[in-house]
Amino acid sequence: MGILDHFSDMFEWTHSDRKKLKKLKRRPLQTVEIRIKMDCEGCERRVRKSVEGMKGVTGVEVEPKKHRLVVTGHVDPDKVLHRVRHRTGKVAEFWPYVPYDVVDHPYAPGVYDKKAPAGYVRNVVNNPQAAGLARASSTEVKYTSAFSDENPNACAVM
Repeated sequence: MGILDHFSDMFEWTHSDRKKLKKLKRRPLQTVEIRIKMDCEGCERRVRKSVEGMKGVTGVEVEPKKHRLVVTGHVDPDKVLHRVRHRTGKVAEFWPYVPYDVVDHPYAPGVYDKKAPAGYVRNVVNNPQAAGLARASSTEVKYTSAFSDENPNACAVM
């Protein structure tokens, strides 16, 4: 009965429905985060309207204090970035920050960014030049864990 079910599903749908389904299957549902400077409510409105009418977009979230735009849907991230740049005329880039807890040394050169929102640092995990500075060596881990409150055998300096 598997073959009959397959054929019955094929003939129930019209040609245009199958085309739409194929397009949706090609692009998975994803979240695109973009950093774009927003100074006022007009900038926020312009950024929101630049991507709301885009095909495949299911949700738009604007965070003006963090200068962040989050677009969810069946979209191509490069096309979203290009459209935001073109429609707003502003400098936009993919969200370059990760939470503070992800990086071992958040204040290493190349990681710490004064422009980053609170609780975020620059993502250097995939950058081979700066990633060496952001990772802790084994001797550094020994010294930092020796005075840790979580280590029951740690040295207590009073």
